[in-house]
This record gives sequence, C-alpha cells and structure tokens, in this order.
Amino acid sequence: MLKDYEKIKIQAGRGGNGVVSFRREKYVPKGGPDGGDGGDGGDIYIVVQENLDTLYEFSHKKLFKADNGENGKSKKMHGANGKNLDIRVPPGTIIYKNSKLFADLTKLGDKKLIAKGGKGGLGNTKFSTSTNRTPRQSTPGKDGESAELTLELKFIADVGLIGLPNSGKSTLISVISNAKPKIADYLFTTIEPNLAAVDHKKKRFIVADIPGLIEGSSGGKGLGDKFLKHTQRTKILVHLISSESQNPKRDYTIIRNELSSFDKTLTTKDEIVVISKSELLKRAGKINLRPDLSISSVTHHNINRLLDLIVKKLSEE
Repeated sequence: MLKDYEKIKIQAGRGGNGVVSFRREKYVPKGGPDGGDGGDGGDIYIVVQENLDTLYEFSHKKLFKADNGENGKSKKMHGANGKNLDIRVPPGTIIYKNSKLFADLTKLGDKKLIAKGGKGGLGNTKFSTSTNRTPRQSTPGKDGESAELTLELKFIADVGLIGLPNSGKSTLISVISNAKPKIADYLFTTIEPNLAAVDHKKKRFIVADIPGLIEGSSGGKGLGDKFLKHTQRTKILVHLISSESQNPKRDYTIIRNELSSFDKTLTTKDEIVVISKSELLKRAGKINLRPDLSISSVTHHNINRLLDLIVKKLSEE
C-alpha cells in the first residue's frame, strides 16, 4: 500500500551514568577511586534504502528509539555505548524535524544524523585531585535528542503520465512495462501512483502513473491534490487524452490549468501530448487538438514511436 505522508517521533539514547567506586583489594584497604564513565547513548540516522517505495512502515510504528548507554563500572570500566539506530526511507523522502525542513533525500545511500545520543556521565575517577583523593562525585548521563518528524515522499521518476481518469494511463503502463495496475472502465480505478521501469532500445527509464487528476484537483477535489506532488520530480510529462473525449482541447486545458495552479514550474516541463485509444478514432468525434501522436495500447499502434520520443526527450534533458 502506498503511504506518502507520515508523522513519527524519535528518541536518541540516553547516556549511561558515571559510577562512584573505590579500589578494593586484599592488602589495599583504602584504594583510590576506580569508578568508570557511562557509555554514550545511541544516535539516530536517516538512511535512503534501495527497493523501498512507500512510507507504509511508519503507519503502524510511530516511536523509534536508539539504545541507551550502559552505566560505568568499577575497575575504571567504561559503560558500553548504546547501539545506533538507522531509520530507512525510500529515495525522494523529504524530512521535516520539529516542523522545519531537515533534508530532501534523493540519492541511494544518503545517510543523515538526525538525533544525537546523550553523552555518558563521568565516574569518580575523573574527579580525583591532589587535594581530594577519595572523590564521591560522579555525573549522570545526558538525555539524547528527541524530535517529531514529518516524512513526505515524492516519487523520483523520469516520466510522469498525466491525464483525466479513463484516458488510458494504466493500460499504457501495463503495455510498456511489467507493471500490472488495476484497469477498469470507471473513474478513479487507479487510486495510488504506479511506478514502473521501462526498457527500450538499451535505455531504461522510470514512469509514474499519476492518478486522480480532474478539474479542481489542485484545490483538493478528487484524489489529485494528494498525487500532483509526484509530478514535481519528473523530467518530462506524457499527457494522455482519450479519443472518446467529447472535447479533447478542453480536457487538455483542464489538466494544464491544474498543473499551473499546483506548481507553475510544472507547465515548463517538456510535454508529449498523446491521443490514446486510437483504435476508436473512427467512431470518435472530430479531434480539436493537435497532439504529438496518437497511440493504441490495445493494438500497440505507435507505442514504439512514443517510446522513441520519450528516449529522445530524456536524452535532451
């Protein structure tokens, strides 16, 4: 299940306490101080993980804690440091820490320290002086950092498939890739973005099927306001308009207006305008729009031409 927005809490480890202890051995009844320091608390890191494409894990686990450091021990033994914690997220995750932008993580392997563990306390060995040979002083460990995080996922794809519901996006993505999205003849069949890898003439690119775009999407109508953000990282857009449309030009304008209302920079992206379902063109009305090409995902008419054009556009980016 796609989850592209979650809130969690994090707590880095607390430092272990320093200890008050004195050397006690046979024939040494009044040995000096030997209390060890506490271990440091574990840190928390955010790590970008390959093969993740959702924030679903964070929908059922809301608190992430690193280990505490151990207390110091006698014989000047240092307490063990707490184990660090890695929180793994998909590429394209934006992190807000206590409501402030912390990081925009797009590269696999990116690793950011987000919460520092507390320092361990000092044992009484550290307080021995020439005038105080038997210090009974130690310090407690410090608390680790805590924070509230907001995680927002924006897919990283080369190509964004856009268009009104039933324009043929899911069918196209099923033809050009191994993805198997739900396909049916009713509105909002696709309720989550689909990501698919496409191989064409020794080139590979990632396509995102952006669902739920209708008039008013940018203002919260339908599903589109949830998913328009996923177009922001795409390099080019493929805009599908069904040959069954009563007014293709109007359909085109609706989507362009929604892109502009959501983020004006989206309208500056390279766009390939496609009339889909070309097998129905003979019985469709007059097309009042000049597309780059028409395709049929049923007969595969012009599918390779479309892929050629996508590869060409991507090579120019």
